[in-house]
Amino acid sequence: MYGTPITVWEQDGRPVRFMWEGRIYVVRRILDHWVTVRSDFSPEAGSGRPRRRFWRVQVGPEPGADVYELRYDSVGEQWLLSRTHR
Repeated sequence: MYGTPITVWEQDGRPVRFMWEGRIYVVRRILDHWVTVRSDFSPEAGSGRPRRRFWRVQVGPEPGADVYELRYDSVGEQWLLSRTHR
């Protein structure tokens, strides 16, 4: 389940919706955002410093809203579901 490719719709550089397993989730609140440099980075590979952007988002109505961690990998230009907190 983790590391599963997902489709993400962005607005102003932030995720506002994502599709996972055929279902669309609407982001109600962004709880956290951080950026890391990939641990397998090699300067010889070129193409700049590959980064991973992480977003911890809340979906669904409160109380009991689910939390998902989304990851954007700059190398493959791909969004992945990194983790769920239910």
